Amino acid sequence: MAANLDKEAYYRRIKRLYGNWKKGEDEFGKIDAIVVSVGVDEEIVYAKSTAIQTWLFGYEVTDTIMVFCETKILFLASKKKVDFLKQVALTKGNENANGVPPITLLTREKNESNKPNFDKMIEAIRGSRGGKTVGVFSKDKFPGEYMKSWNDTLAAEGLEKVDISAVVAYTMAVKEDGELGLMKKAAAITSEVYSKFFKERVMEIVDADEKVRHSKLAESVEKAIEEKKYLGGVDPSTVEMCYPPIIQSGGNYSLKFSVVSDKNHMHFGAITCAMGIRYKSYCSNLVRTLMVDPPQEMQDNYNFLLQLEEELLKELKHGVKISDAYNTVLEYVKKEKPDLVAKLTKNLGFAMGIEFREGSLVLNAKNQYKLKKGMVLSVSLGFADLTNKEGKKEEQKKYALFIGDTVQINEEEVATVLTPVKKKIKNVGIFLKNDDEEDEEEDGDDAEELLGKGARGAALLADRTRLLGKNEMTAEEKRRTHQKELANNLNEEAKRRLTEQKGEQQIQKARKSNVSYKNVSQMPREKDIREMKIFIDKKYETVVMPIFGIATPFHIATIKNISMSVEGDYTYLRINFYVPGSSLGRQEGNIFPNPDATFVKEITYRASNLKTPGDTSVPSTNLQNAFRIIKEVQKRYKTREAEEKEKEGIVKQDSLVINLNRSNPKLKDLYIRPNIAQKRMQGSLEAHTNGFRFTSVRGDKVDILYNNIKHAIFQPCDGEMIIVLHFHLKNAIMFGKRRHTDVQFYTEVGEITTDLGKHQHMHDRDDLYAEQMEREMRHKLKSAFKNFIEKVETLTREELEFEVPFRDLGFQGAPYRSTCLLQPTSSSLVNVTEWPPFVVTLDEVELVHFERVQFHLKNFDVVIVYKDYNKKVTMINAVPVNSLDPIKEWLNSCDIKYTEGVQSLNWTKVMKTIVDDPEGFFEQGGWSFLDPESEGSGAEEDSESEMEDETFNPSADETEVEEEDSDEDYSSETENSDYSASLGSEEESGKDWDELEEEARKADKESHYEDEDTSNKKRKHQSSRMQPVKKKRRS
Repeated sequence: MAANLDKEAYYRRIKRLYGNWKKGEDEFGKIDAIVVSVGVDEEIVYAKSTAIQTWLFGYEVTDTIMVFCETKILFLASKKKVDFLKQVALTKGNENANGVPPITLLTREKNESNKPNFDKMIEAIRGSRGGKTVGVFSKDKFPGEYMKSWNDTLAAEGLEKVDISAVVAYTMAVKEDGELGLMKKAAAITSEVYSKFFKERVMEIVDADEKVRHSKLAESVEKAIEEKKYLGGVDPSTVEMCYPPIIQSGGNYSLKFSVVSDKNHMHFGAITCAMGIRYKSYCSNLVRTLMVDPPQEMQDNYNFLLQLEEELLKELKHGVKISDAYNTVLEYVKKEKPDLVAKLTKNLGFAMGIEFREGSLVLNAKNQYKLKKGMVLSVSLGFADLTNKEGKKEEQKKYALFIGDTVQINEEEVATVLTPVKKKIKNVGIFLKNDDEEDEEEDGDDAEELLGKGARGAALLADRTRLLGKNEMTAEEKRRTHQKELANNLNEEAKRRLTEQKGEQQIQKARKSNVSYKNVSQMPREKDIREMKIFIDKKYETVVMPIFGIATPFHIATIKNISMSVEGDYTYLRINFYVPGSSLGRQEGNIFPNPDATFVKEITYRASNLKTPGDTSVPSTNLQNAFRIIKEVQKRYKTREAEEKEKEGIVKQDSLVINLNRSNPKLKDLYIRPNIAQKRMQGSLEAHTNGFRFTSVRGDKVDILYNNIKHAIFQPCDGEMIIVLHFHLKNAIMFGKRRHTDVQFYTEVGEITTDLGKHQHMHDRDDLYAEQMEREMRHKLKSAFKNFIEKVETLTREELEFEVPFRDLGFQGAPYRSTCLLQPTSSSLVNVTEWPPFVVTLDEVELVHFERVQFHLKNFDVVIVYKDYNKKVTMINAVPVNSLDPIKEWLNSCDIKYTEGVQSLNWTKVMKTIVDDPEGFFEQGGWSFLDPESEGSGAEEDSESEMEDETFNPSADETEVEEEDSDEDYSSETENSDYSASLGSEEESGKDWDELEEEARKADKESHYEDEDTSNKKRKHQSSRMQPVKKKRRS
């Protein structure tokens, strides 16, 4: 045989087998030798005899008899197999090599009697210990003359047989690192096939309302494992099904792994699916239940089943007795939902490895074996024969819930789930709208419905919704009806919220006053002070100046600015101070504890530039030094103040709990934004017990705790030049001497810049190769990031979930200086590829207002008003008008009220008016002033406009210019709405038509071109456009 045998693994495992035999526990204490005989039987998939061969050699060796005695091991096999086994038989001295008994290889003769070989083996058995009892696997019975003759020989010798299946299984149950690696890979492949094929296929069937038999669907899953795209790049020849997939629905359920999928059509209710994939002889298992439109009771039972699995996983630890773990779960059910005790599956799983189901290590009430670190179990819990009270048809009345995972036992920690397929209600529930509910827009955009539902927490199976029949109402009419309902709720909710907040005074932190010296003893006794010169005390950040012959200290914080000038023979130093009323926009009450006192506004000092006889230096030197040092001290003080201001309001975070396990989810070669230092640096992002740690190549560390993350956003590299993990935080964190609420980690995909100097052919081989490499790199990066995200979500038990922006629903807009693509996620509106990032939480939004919505303008603005009226509104400028309808549809599906108007409002004044008098605002109709639906005719429009003017009239102390601007703004709304069909934008009506005609005439004369007909036509055209303007002047 050309196959290689892992000698190290063989010696390790045979030592373990002999070690347990010598301990003599359970059946091992009753036997004198072990006999393992393996024949040929294509129908036998799992047998202990073949399992121990695979465990020892890595392969099944058929038609082979193995006898393990106390001091020797005998193998009887054909010549080819003997050649294969020589790899472990030929060792130094062949006596107790590597601490295990030596091997004797016997070659089986075909078509001849094997009596001489049988006699040698019987002799070895007789010479081992007592020589009376042999350990065998009693369930394994292989057909064939060869096996029959051997069994007859054993029987004729009168040897007593003892079944050692359980003790050998317990020996093999603890997996080595290599075995665990294979089982993890098997579990990952099972998860991939379920997520990428089975779940998607079920969605298609539900979506298209197909009739598909369970057996056909199971067959399609078996065929799917032949395709590499579902296997994560693994060779399909190394992969096989552990058992035919079991798919059940429509009231007929049997929560066992020995059943087969029936030929009934799949019913759109509770659909259970069990599948297990075997990779290089090692098994895995996964069970999920998909639910179509589950009633609340079904959802509650399912959530309880998830809790039950969590409880079981907490119990499955090293040293725990299997029966104790089972009984703990049973007691939990009795305590929480006693009516479900009878419905619970009789066992909660079993040990798994080379054999799919280890019968002696089943999780039930009787099993006395203890769990050990390194064991891998298939955990499966279910409730059978449940009644659906809302079910009308026969197949709807009964249902079952079944979930299961492949888990690894740890020392102290909770068992690790190796099949991280999401199983919360929102991941396995398919919610269809009924015919009497509101339809989606006519093209039935899947992504929009998904987003709208997700935004308000309704459960949806990812990326799909059922397409619905059309109703009589148009999409626009349905939107309006829904928006009216939202408008009514909006004002009520806002009024209630403001009433609750009333009385909560915002306590402003009093700013500490800067005192130079607390007592006279701290005053410096310097020579410059005695000589009535300016002295700067750097320690106390104070400037001591002579005023009327007295040295007077001024703290550096009181100095606004200084200037120095030289005029003729003199140098002038002018010092300006902060005084009440001089600096607009400051909260002066905090700066000046006693604003009624007398203040010095400015002081000017003069000194000569000429050196008089007897002087050691020029008198102006003191002023020059003072100017320089004051600037230095002022700069240092302002820097420190800025840092302290950054630290204000920073919430102290918990300490990061470092997980020393090397298998932590980790991403390498990432950049961080904002930068830690001036230059951007690469580093690695690692997930620990309660948060992330980014470590740069220089050693800088940034910690982000899971409980401080408001939004975790994963922006794939589809259509982008970078791939991003973005964290929008609840409370700001400090790094790089600044506070940040947005932190992101990214890596570049391909070249950001393109060399336009290349004049090569489009089909140039190098370019095609580069494109191919970039595609492969994108795919590789996306897979790495997705793998990281899945591991993190599993680690945090899905408390932290990453949102992926919906690119299909994205629209262009300029929230800051540049235009970018704004994309909705399930709970926010984001742009994380440009910097600074833009993140708006939908739950915090009160309403969205569209400004400058006019048919002849290409763009409009979006204003986002928050539920916290003290928070500044967010403006998104220059949104293309063709995005208006999709945005409305999206907002409507998210249950967010939107309004539109033709002009821009002064939102600072609007919000100030609301905050100052919330009761008065809501008495006048609240937010209905924005809603064009509440207007109707032109007269109503005028009155509405007047009402707005009264409500948001600027205060009397504003300048006349501002009042005029304000009046123009609000009156123009009326005029624009009256004449929007015939009049251009406000910019067009900036000049009078007479002036425009005069300019046109001059231009014609200069170009020596005057055509009477053309000018007549022009005047006609201009006069027709003039009419509304003249009307405007008369009004």
